[in-house]
Amino acid sequence: MGHKPMETPESYDLFLRRKYLLLLALLAILAAAVLFALTTGSSGMSLGQVVGTLLGRGTEQQEAILFRVRLPRTATAVVVGAALALSGCVMQNVLHNPLASASTLGVSQGASFGAALAIIVLDAGVQNAANAGTAITISSPGTVTLCAFAGGLATTAVILGLARLRGVSPATMILSGVALSSMFTGGTTLVQYFAADVQVATVVYWTFGDLGRPGWREIGMIAVVTAAALVFFLWNRWNYNALESGGATAKSLGVNVDLLSYASMAVCTLIAAMSVAFVGVISFIGLIAPHMVRRFTGSDYRFLIPGSALCGAILLLLGDLVSKSILSPIVLPIGAITSFLGAPVFLYMLFRGRDHL
Repeated sequence: MGHKPMETPESYDLFLRRKYLLLLALLAILAAAVLFALTTGSSGMSLGQVVGTLLGRGTEQQEAILFRVRLPRTATAVVVGAALALSGCVMQNVLHNPLASASTLGVSQGASFGAALAIIVLDAGVQNAANAGTAITISSPGTVTLCAFAGGLATTAVILGLARLRGVSPATMILSGVALSSMFTGGTTLVQYFAADVQVATVVYWTFGDLGRPGWREIGMIAVVTAAALVFFLWNRWNYNALESGGATAKSLGVNVDLLSYASMAVCTLIAAMSVAFVGVISFIGLIAPHMVRRFTGSDYRFLIPGSALCGAILLLLGDLVSKSILSPIVLPIGAITSFLGAPVFLYMLFRGRDHL
């Protein structure tokens, strides 16, 4: 009498099918975006030529363009976009803050300071004046990554400390991230002030953000770490679902909340730091992608985690297409493009979908 009927197994199966169809749709969009990215450039290769070159039937010039320029850049956009989106997705859950991401909490800026320190003080990066296409070469990627991770981890420790204080609102946490960002930006400026002119130029160019900078070795490093992080996050998907209802509820269900929080934030910091170390600071991808997917999947981390990774890859790939198309053949800095495009989109989502945030 007036009671809502219980959900049947058939309706739950339909629910699951819709979520899996969404993931398949995102995968199809990503595949289409990758193919379109491979055909975009000043040389004007068609889709048929790209497919033929991938199958080994292209000319020597086409192979050089595809395998040395376009394919590495596209692969970088995919793995970095996925890494940043995964980081933002899990940070928002662990910190119970819908505005959390590596860029808004100062983690990216801390990693940027660590990487700049490695480039200038430890000579881990050099400038190639002879080749403008690869103006920066990271001579010691392990050193840069380690320093970037240390800088990001310092920020993460402060944020986790604030998260453990009672009464700290999400807005206060974001303001703390702004303060930390300013502090690390000031530190980077001081390091540049005492550096040689060539080193300053190296760091300034590096901070612009460039998807064409990493080689296959660096791309492989980011991909392996991001894949391992994805496995870790998916392994804990039910724990994140429990944590979504609050720390007390998660503890009552047997989740070790403290261990999960510390481990998850460390992994988030690592994948964000690796992206910053090789590409530069890229804002808003980790903030927007999880919210876009959440509007269709809800807060079920079985689907939100892989969906966020796919959406982040798509967004960064589309941003790269915009950066290459606006003033072609000039390629604009990807960090500036994601900031210009991401800020209005997020403001729109904030005011149109407040109930989802």
